[in-house]
Amino acid sequence: MSDNKKEKNDVAKQDKEAVVLEEAAIASEETAVQETVEIVKAEPKKKKKEKKEKKPLDKAAKKKRRRIIIFSILGVLVLLFILSKIFGGKGPQAVVMTTGAIAGEIEQTINTSGTVSTEQTKTYFSDVSVVIGDVVVQAGDAVKAGDVLIAYDADSLAKEKELAQLKIQSNEGNYKNSVQSNNEKWGDLNEANVNIEVLDQQIADTEAYITSLENKIEKKKSDLAYEGALLQISLLDWQDNPESDEYMNLQKLVQLNSYEQQNNEEVKGWQDELDVYNKMLSDYKEYRSEMKSQKTSAESGKLTAGAKEELEAENQSKGIEAADSLENLEAVSGGITAEFDGVVTEVNAVEGGTVAPGSQLLKLESTQDVMVRITVTKYDLDKIAVGQKAKVTIGSKEYEGKVEKINKMAEQNNSGAAVVGTEIKITNPDSDVILGVEAKVVISTAQEENAVLIPVTAVNVDMEGEFVYVVEEGVLVKKRITTGISSDTMVQITEGLTEGEQVVTDVTANLMEGMTVAAMPQ
Repeated sequence: MSDNKKEKNDVAKQDKEAVVLEEAAIASEETAVQETVEIVKAEPKKKKKEKKEKKPLDKAAKKKRRRIIIFSILGVLVLLFILSKIFGGKGPQAVVMTTGAIAGEIEQTINTSGTVSTEQTKTYFSDVSVVIGDVVVQAGDAVKAGDVLIAYDADSLAKEKELAQLKIQSNEGNYKNSVQSNNEKWGDLNEANVNIEVLDQQIADTEAYITSLENKIEKKKSDLAYEGALLQISLLDWQDNPESDEYMNLQKLVQLNSYEQQNNEEVKGWQDELDVYNKMLSDYKEYRSEMKSQKTSAESGKLTAGAKEELEAENQSKGIEAADSLENLEAVSGGITAEFDGVVTEVNAVEGGTVAPGSQLLKLESTQDVMVRITVTKYDLDKIAVGQKAKVTIGSKEYEGKVEKINKMAEQNNSGAAVVGTEIKITNPDSDVILGVEAKVVISTAQEENAVLIPVTAVNVDMEGEFVYVVEEGVLVKKRITTGISSDTMVQITEGLTEGEQVVTDVTANLMEGMTVAAMPQ
């Protein structure tokens, strides 16, 4: 009898709990509807207007949505009811989603995108002044190493070669003429110096001899005059006896002396010799004057040591320039050719135009040495390093890559944030690579095997650091952890957890350590 009564009480209790559950579901639905109304009222007028323009739900759809909400709430309440039975009527304080810590491999990556560009660019300039015959390529053309890009006009090229040869010959001739002229000047200078020295001695000797002759003549004439004076005195002494032989003899001697003073043969000889030596002296002086002028001219026309070095340097410079010009002309006889496989990105040459040396002709960018330029934020800067492997996707094709360079100076992106430019070298490029397009890049920054892993959503942070909630015998336990590398979904735990521990994956504000919880494994 008592068993039947207990059974009736249990049925009544279950009916009562079912009524409570239904009332709770209705109340929950009304609350949800009320919150929806408040959200709609709080939205701007523009959004309100847009909502009015949407097609309203029909009665069947409204009824279906209402049933889904009711059954969802009923399911949660039934679960709580069952759990309360399991826990002796007390029931858990919360239901938490959990997953077990696993051991496995994890790879940390940086996912980004950048622009495909080249590491090798060649800008071709004209080394000659020749008419352009044919521009073979256009901007955007792909070329192979050795392909002709630009051809020069053959007639113009031949003419410039001939002029270059003549310039070499002219330069060499001018140099030889200058050297010969300088040698002649040095010869004239040496001759003048030697002759002037000899002439100076000859002039001095001649002048001395002339002086001696003049002295001899003067003495001879003086002696004859003195002798004549003595004879005159003697004649005066005998003038009282004119008939005497002495007087007559003195008269003869006076006459003879007078003749000698006028016609002395020795004096005449000396005077003739004096005329000869005076003429020689005049000739010597005239020749010396010529040598002096020659010396002055030679000194002004000869090259000094510095001038000679300058002449030789100028000759070498002009010779090298002319030879280079001829060599450049020979080098472009077959046209301008590509030095590597690449894409012509710029063409400046025009058919029929004459280009000056140094003029830009075209630009070629390599498709063999290509890279992707990306930017890295400060959050990923400590993860990335030169040499790390990367996957580069261009269109639908994937290439191997590696981190080649990380700039040492930050720059600002369009949003004003500081980023660091980085170059990813494509190690296996092919002809399908297109410069200038966007490429996706995945950089492998770290890998770990046999690591303890949990979902990223399970890791929490407070003032003391990182932690997770684990469920131990229905109780919530807070554990401090140390994390390692992470992927998009998982994170490595280096300290604080072991494989198999159940961690809470969805942590809400109402969870606290020590709570009684019901774990729902994912």
